[in-house]
Amino acid sequence: MSLEQQDSSSRDWFFPSPSFIHHPYPPPPSSNHRRRFSSDSKLRPPSTSPDLKYPRLRRRFDFSRRPDKQQPNDVVSARNFNSSSSADNTSSASSHTIFGFSGQRIRVRWQIALSAAVIVTTLASLVHKNFSLHNQVFDLQDQITNLNVRLQACGLLVNDIDNIDSISFDFGDQYYSNGLKHLALVSSIILLSIPVLGLKYIDLVSAKSRSSDNISEKVSLDKLIEYRVDVFLSVHPYAKPLALLVATLLLICLGGLALFGVTDDGLADSLWLSWTYVADSGNHANSEGIGPRLVSVSISFGGMLIFAMMLGLVSDAISEKFDSLRKGKSEVVEQKHTLILGWSDKLGSLLNQLAIANESLGGGIVVVMAERDKEEMEMDIGKMEFDFKGTKVICRSGSPLILADLKKVSVSKSRAVIVLAEDGNADQSDARALRTVLSLTGVKEGLRGHIVVELSDLDNEVLVKLVGGDLVETVVAHDVIGRLMIQCARQPGLAQIWEDILGFENCEFYIKRWTQLDGMQFEDVLISFPDAIPCGVKVASCGGRIILNPDDTYVLQEGDEVLVIAEDDDTYAPATLPMVWRGSLPKDFIVPKSTERILLCGWRRDMEDMIMVLDASLAHGSELWMFNDVLENEREKKLIDGGLDIGRLVNITLVNREGNAVIRRHLESLPLESFDSILILADESVEDSAIQADSRSLATLLLIRDIQAKRLPYREAMVTQIERGGFSQGSWIGEMQQASDKSVIISEILDPRTKNLLSMSKISDYVLSNELVSMALAMVAEDRQINDVLEELFAEEGNEMHIRQASLYLREGDDLSFYEIMLRARQRREIVIGYRLANAERAVINPPAKNERRKWSLKDVFVVIAEKE
Repeated sequence: MSLEQQDSSSRDWFFPSPSFIHHPYPPPPSSNHRRRFSSDSKLRPPSTSPDLKYPRLRRRFDFSRRPDKQQPNDVVSARNFNSSSSADNTSSASSHTIFGFSGQRIRVRWQIALSAAVIVTTLASLVHKNFSLHNQVFDLQDQITNLNVRLQACGLLVNDIDNIDSISFDFGDQYYSNGLKHLALVSSIILLSIPVLGLKYIDLVSAKSRSSDNISEKVSLDKLIEYRVDVFLSVHPYAKPLALLVATLLLICLGGLALFGVTDDGLADSLWLSWTYVADSGNHANSEGIGPRLVSVSISFGGMLIFAMMLGLVSDAISEKFDSLRKGKSEVVEQKHTLILGWSDKLGSLLNQLAIANESLGGGIVVVMAERDKEEMEMDIGKMEFDFKGTKVICRSGSPLILADLKKVSVSKSRAVIVLAEDGNADQSDARALRTVLSLTGVKEGLRGHIVVELSDLDNEVLVKLVGGDLVETVVAHDVIGRLMIQCARQPGLAQIWEDILGFENCEFYIKRWTQLDGMQFEDVLISFPDAIPCGVKVASCGGRIILNPDDTYVLQEGDEVLVIAEDDDTYAPATLPMVWRGSLPKDFIVPKSTERILLCGWRRDMEDMIMVLDASLAHGSELWMFNDVLENEREKKLIDGGLDIGRLVNITLVNREGNAVIRRHLESLPLESFDSILILADESVEDSAIQADSRSLATLLLIRDIQAKRLPYREAMVTQIERGGFSQGSWIGEMQQASDKSVIISEILDPRTKNLLSMSKISDYVLSNELVSMALAMVAEDRQINDVLEELFAEEGNEMHIRQASLYLREGDDLSFYEIMLRARQRREIVIGYRLANAERAVINPPAKNERRKWSLKDVFVVIAEKE
């Protein structure tokens, strides 16, 4: 084919004749129809010379580079211009820099224009072909109708005519269906080309905005669209699945239209077939023909892409859900559970006490929320060496200062909320507890239970109660332990009694109403419970105030409740009033106070409070030695800042000594053998670490006992008389045990594991501070009324625990029941709650068989509740 023929064929495609485009009714297909299409060239304008074609194309590409106009018929000059332009471009780099971007923009526009021209031309030709086929169908139907009329005139049968009509109409329907298929194919192509044209337009507009010299820095279109999509995906949580669903539906619809255009199936069958290709990429293997295969392969590729994205979304969603469950982000759906906010060394003892308290109910639910990882909390709880007794512990990671996290643990449905104090600075810990109480009071749903707050400083108690109101019960741990150590130092054995009463393992306090006791005097109520010991009355007429150790003549009124010490709340009940012989006391006297010398090793934050308590309880002329590494002038400043006026001390005299309690030569400078009681405190500098504080206390204890043993005369007879824990005669443990008979040493222990070391050696009494505080928190969480009882027992005034000698109530060899001893103690306004025999190591609280008689020894001691002396 010659160059002129090729050019003519190209022009025939891009420039069809006007008669072909605008002819309203083209003739039906026949033998001469092909000749009409081949003879259209006669109607076209004469073809131009090939010399005019190329310069025109050259002008369209080089328009931006050449400002002057090129003559259309001057081929030589055009070539010269190109050569000169290339020479200019080679010689001048600045001209290329100026016109380079403009040429690139023209090329982008040319590509877009060319793509649009191809699409529009293809669409026009297909539409024209579709309408031509419709017109041909209509002409054929008219001819068939005329032929039918002629056949009827010739006398053919009606059935034959109907068959011919049906054939003609089927032929028309076939042409009509073909037109719809072509229209569907064209529509699918147009819809597929719209995103391509849109992206081209966005790139063109963005390039134009980036190349502009506008000072306002207008945001380009592609960045704006990217930002809008990002915001949409971030704001709407289901944006990704929704976009994937829309893409799937579009792929099915476009694929169905394309299949409808290239196959003989109906539209519904094509849509279903498109879905099968999307769902399973292997279904297109049965396709036949080039068109159906191309379309089916395209749909299968789109389906693989969509299902890969869907698999990624599902995998991410499942992983995110498991991560949220693993990290404790899911909501706790529980009711009447105990909620613990915070994490400290007291948590293990607290969980143990709550598990024991819930044992009678078959177990309970305890939820712990702290600013720690959920897996770490569960791992630490799993290492705790005690039986949970059916209680389930649920951990959640969150902050108690955030209302959303509090709602996540169902704080409004809990029966009690325990706020633990943080390890560290007391003021910071109490400030955080205050903010936590503010967050709890701000819960919109309100709180069903009460709040138990552990505080580190007594001065902050008023502020927390002011914020929390009636919902809050406070337990000042540091103050409680300080007062308890003083009581235990002056009364050896009292630490074990407090450990039994505060914990849920033995006997504890319970309050309950008994209607059958209304109208009875408290003296009769005292001996009405075989399995419990009444200690007080909750008076309904005084707004529910609890009176410990009331008068014998107090008569229970309607609504009053009885406070008792019992093993459990369902193990006691009043019985028939027994006949008990009161008897008389062997001697009625008050034990006189004697002067004491007490040593405090270490420094605590509440040192001034301990000094004031000792001044109120010791006899006049007593001495209080303070041995620590705080400078003397700093001590006075700290005591004055704490509110202590040293000049107003009445009964004690302060003696200051500086030194380190774990250095032997510093301890040897003290008269350790002359002290009645020695208190080894958890020093303020190491109280944040329980193990370090206990190690320091244990080292101080051993050094003091060894120094005492070396200074005291060794009594071999006593050691050989009683075997203590299996230690051999003359061992260092035996010497220390001998020294322990001379003076009492009370060690403040923070870690329960250190308890075993001291209990085996029997060289010191101890106060397990963290465990006792945990017991108190658990008891108040179970029944908030018990907090009033504990506050009075640890307060400076009112009633407290005492250990009394048996000589105050009986004579040697007396045969008395426990009821009779209780009534004798009432003559001294005391309530006997237990006893410790002379050869026993532990006291018995709420003993059984109270009405049975037994012989007592003067070496026995009794545990009583009495007013402070």
